[in-house]
Amino acid sequence: MADEVVLLDFWPSMFAMRVRVALAEKGIEYESKEDDLWNKSDLLLKMNPIHKKIPVLIHNGKPVCESPIIVQYIDEVWNDRSLFLPSDPYHRAHARFWADFVDLVLAFAEH
Repeated sequence: MADEVVLLDFWPSMFAMRVRVALAEKGIEYESKEDDLWNKSDLLLKMNPIHKKIPVLIHNGKPVCESPIIVQYIDEVWNDRSLFLPSDPYHRAHARFWADFVDLVLAFAEH
């Protein structure tokens, strides 16, 4: 059975961009479904009932929400392809530090 991968997306979102980059980096084919954030789709409300926001990755019918969590999920599920984080714990910590820094900058920019 082939993986069914759908991304609930909104093109200007930097958080969704992070997920699109991760999917591209792993070479994962997916269907992008653009959502209207002012008139949210029933699918978005069903797949992310807590926060009701994009991005949402739907993998074989199961939703994964929040871009950092989605990127970790992508890296763990498709682990037969190059990994996003270094194997050395110290270097991994540095990568996580910079990812957190980018999260803070993006959060500030989107508000």
